[in-house]
Amino acid sequence: MKKEYDLSKMKSRPNPYAKRLKKQITLRLDPEVIEYFKELSSEKGIPYQSLINLYLQDCATAHRELKMSWSP
Repeated sequence: MKKEYDLSKMKSRPNPYAKRLKKQITLRLDPEVIEYFKELSSEKGIPYQSLINLYLQDCATAHRELKMSWSP
């Protein structure tokens, strides 16, 4: 391997994965929810934020709807 490389002649090109990048947002979750996913992530061996993303992605793909009822 060379000690130095001449990158001045290198052409730039757009990132082919730019459309697939994740978008950072602020999301307020209950501490119990975060703790649940942190425990689950340690069992599965993946970061808890990735696990939450995978779960939500699965819900969106399956078009799951939340079933809840409000009582007065």
